[in-house]
Amino acid sequence: MPRSVNAVASRARRKKILKRTKGQFGRRKNVWTVAKNSWEKGQQYAYRDRRNKKREFRALWITRINAGVRAYGMSYSVFMGKLHANNIELNRKVLADLALNNPEAFKAVVEKVK
Repeated sequence: MPRSVNAVASRARRKKILKRTKGQFGRRKNVWTVAKNSWEKGQQYAYRDRRNKKREFRALWITRINAGVRAYGMSYSVFMGKLHANNIELNRKVLADLALNNPEAFKAVVEKVK
């Protein structure tokens, strides 16, 4: 009896990966082994960078808050310490948005903390 290989499922698996690598450069889009390796590496980067994105945004928010409070003669660490001491529950994302887009409201927060 001849060996059964289920070519339909194998081909479907390959087509799925090749469809996902469409748009990549050179052999990464049409050679099965290269495309498979490229897609797998891309998935690793995506997993890693979903976590790195959180770090990078937090760093950006801290930079924006620091720049905002420096105008009022305070450092970021002093500002955050006073914020917590006064039980003001605003997170860094909101504070950074206020500092960038709504300076009057941010100034009110700084004055309340001082």
